[in-house]
Amino acid sequence: MFIFALMAKPRTIFFCSSCGASSPKWLGKCPHCGEWNTFQEEIIQKETVSEEKRKSWAPAGPNGKSEAPKAVLLQQVETGRTVRLAAPDQELNRVLGGGIVPGSLVLIGGQPGIGKSTLLLQVAMKTPAKILYISGEESEEQIKMRADRVGEFKSECYILTETNTTKILQQAQELQPQLMIVDSIQTMSTPHLDSAPGGIAQVRECAGELLRFAKETNIPIFLIGHINKEGDIAGPKLLEHIVDCVLQFEGDRHNTYRILRTLKNRFGSTDEMGIYEMQSAGLREVSNPSELLLSQKDEELSGCAVAATMEGMRPMLIETQALVSKAVFGTPQRSATGFDMRRLSMLLAVLEKRCGYFFSINDVFLNLAGGIRVDDPAIDLAIVVSLISSLMDVSIPSNVCFAGEVGLSGEIRAVQRVEQRITEADRLGFKEIYVSKYGMKGIDPKRYGIRIQTLGKVEELKSALFV
Repeated sequence: MFIFALMAKPRTIFFCSSCGASSPKWLGKCPHCGEWNTFQEEIIQKETVSEEKRKSWAPAGPNGKSEAPKAVLLQQVETGRTVRLAAPDQELNRVLGGGIVPGSLVLIGGQPGIGKSTLLLQVAMKTPAKILYISGEESEEQIKMRADRVGEFKSECYILTETNTTKILQQAQELQPQLMIVDSIQTMSTPHLDSAPGGIAQVRECAGELLRFAKETNIPIFLIGHINKEGDIAGPKLLEHIVDCVLQFEGDRHNTYRILRTLKNRFGSTDEMGIYEMQSAGLREVSNPSELLLSQKDEELSGCAVAATMEGMRPMLIETQALVSKAVFGTPQRSATGFDMRRLSMLLAVLEKRCGYFFSINDVFLNLAGGIRVDDPAIDLAIVVSLISSLMDVSIPSNVCFAGEVGLSGEIRAVQRVEQRITEADRLGFKEIYVSKYGMKGIDPKRYGIRIQTLGKVEELKSALFV
C-alpha cells in the first residue's frame, strides 16, 4: 500500500508596483490606480496572518490586555502636546519640520553610495538617547569601522544585524529604544510570506509591521530605501503612502555636496531642504548654502547673474550661468542643468518677442551653480539677465542680484517673501538688488543697506544694465 503525500501548490498573486493592489491574474492596466504594465508576479506559500491573530505591541492596560482605541470628539483634541526628539543634526531637524516626531515612520531614499547610511549612523551616534540600529546589509564589524571614522559616541547605540522582522520587533520590545533605524527596508523579510526579500509583497508587509509597531509603541523609525534606475524608491508606490515622511538624499557621487529634500511630510512643510558636505570624517552640515551656490571667480565674466531664491523658509543666493553661442549645426541646441527645460524655452520666446533678442540661431546652455535644482519662479529674472549678458558679451557686477518672475507678456511679477530675500542679500554684502515694482507695497527701502531697484517689464533691463 502506497501513501502519496500531497504537496501544497504555491499560490501566485500579481501585485501592482504603483499602488500595491493584488490580482489572481496578470492585468495590463491596474483597475485601482489606472497605471499600465505595473503588475508583477509574487509567489506566496503561506497565508498572511489576520489582524486578529497578530501580536499587539501596544502597552497592556490594567487588565493585562491591550486596550482598544476609543473615538474622541474633534473639539476635545488638544494640540501642541507632542514633544519632538531633537536630533543633533540641525539640517535634518529643519527638513523634518522641527525634530523627530514620536511614533513616526520616515523613509530616506537615494542612490547607492550617496551617504544614507552615514547620515543615519551619525544621527544614531550623536543623539543623546537609546538607539537601535538594525542592519540587513552590513556586519557589526563594518558598522563599527564606519562609526570610528565618523566620530565619537554621545548616545547609547545598539547594533542588530537581522532581516527577520518578527525577531527585530521582539528585540525592540525588550530593549525599548527611543529611536530605531532600519537599513534597509528592501533587505527585510517577514515569516508570514515566503516570497524573496525586496519583492513587492515583502516590502509592503514589512513596512506595515514596522508602521504598526511605531504607532503602538510611540517609537520613531527611520527606513533606508534603495532607488531604481528611474530615480524612484524601489518597491511598491504604496510604500511612500504608508510612511509619514519621505526624504530624498540627492547629489553627485563625484561632487562633495549632498542635498536632503522633503517629498512628503505629514508633520511639516514639503519645501524644506538640508545641505551637507561629504568629508573623510562623514557629513558636515552646511549652515550657509550660499557658500556652495555662489561660484568663486577672480574677474567679472559675461553670462553670470545671482538670483535670490527661497527653499521653504530659507533664503538662498544662487548663481545662474548661461552660455549663448552661434549654432554650429543646423538645429540650435538647448540644454538646462538644474532648471526646467520648458520654462527656459518660454523665457527665450519672451526675450525674442518682447525685447528683440534673437536666440533662434544660437545654442543656449544654462547651469545653476552647486548642482542644485530650483523650482522657485523668482529665479526667472536672473536667468533672463544671464542670457542677455552672454548674448551681448557684457558682464554683470558680482555684487548685484535679482528676484522676480517673468510673465508671457514680458512683465516682471512680484514674488513671495521679498523682504527675506532682500535681507539675505544685504547680509551677504550685495550692493544692489532688482525686484518687481509690484511687490514693494508696505516695504521701506530705507530700512536696508542694499540699494533696491524696481522693474516693471523685461524691456527695462536693457536701459538699466546693458547701456
